[in-house]
Amino acid sequence: MKVTYDNDIKTEVLNDKKIVILGYGSQGYAHSNNLKDSDFDVTVGLRQGSGSFEKLRRSNMPGAAIEEALQDADLVMMLLPDEHQPTVYEQYVKPNLKAGASLGFAHGFNVHFEQINPRDDINVFMVAPKGPGHTVRSTYTEGSGVPCLVAIHQDVTGDTKQQAYAYASAIGGGRAGIIETTFKEETETDLFGEQAVLCGGTAALVQAGFETLVEAGYAPEMAYFECLHELKLIVDLMYEGGINTMRYSISNTAEYGDLTRGNRLVTKDTKAAMKDILQEIQNGQFAKEYVDDCRNDYQTLLQLRGAHAQHPIETVGEQLRGMMPWIKKKPLVDQTIN
Repeated sequence: MKVTYDNDIKTEVLNDKKIVILGYGSQGYAHSNNLKDSDFDVTVGLRQGSGSFEKLRRSNMPGAAIEEALQDADLVMMLLPDEHQPTVYEQYVKPNLKAGASLGFAHGFNVHFEQINPRDDINVFMVAPKGPGHTVRSTYTEGSGVPCLVAIHQDVTGDTKQQAYAYASAIGGGRAGIIETTFKEETETDLFGEQAVLCGGTAALVQAGFETLVEAGYAPEMAYFECLHELKLIVDLMYEGGINTMRYSISNTAEYGDLTRGNRLVTKDTKAAMKDILQEIQNGQFAKEYVDDCRNDYQTLLQLRGAHAQHPIETVGEQLRGMMPWIKKKPLVDQTIN
């Protein structure tokens, strides 16, 4: 697998292009500000009445209503939530984007599952940072970046790949490495990682560990430190050097417990459940379920979000984090600006 870095990328392919970012959430904030700091012509397009116009003003970022922003746009990046993109594409992008322009995505969901069927006279590519927008921005400002995946869906003008790599480089991806993939591969692996390991699996494991200790009579504060707070320390070690580096750094007691007990939690049944989750992603079942819930005013998402927000680990954690002010000295997430 080839990994491409800044030295092998010609970013001048974007020099004379008007780049429009649709959306100013986590990814929109990061991409637009990184592009601006990389000296490219970037404008943020928002729907009329969007509360993000005030965030644009505070960050001194050029912005306009979507219809105005799309005029003469050369490259449009769709960074709205997945569920809003099809409507915005049909209402604004499809009738207004000029032929030969480029349409970019940071996730392959809508193209792969055919929620969006792009016009055949435009370039279509993907630049998917392997990290949340807040990290895309923070690493860029520190002089590094987040690895990016690049994929090409349609190449009308013959230089779509060059544009995609240049865009990835401009937001910091070329500092960390860029890998070429497909919309299908990125979408299915990304959804699986989120559901089975990074978000769903990890959050469920942390909550179950917390509950097990509290139900056994241990203090909730102790349970929080052992099952959530220290998780960052372990993940940082794994991030730096893999699982073996983490095991090298912990005590022999911890390593022995890891190697002899971990597979009692993640069993053949766990892996079978992971395979079921992957199959639901591959056959489109998850996509249909999610799209249906969005159209039903997010009833399932909002109900589950509210229930999990009331979990005791959140209450205890908020109290304990309030006693550790250094955590918030340089926050990854500042909702007033991103």
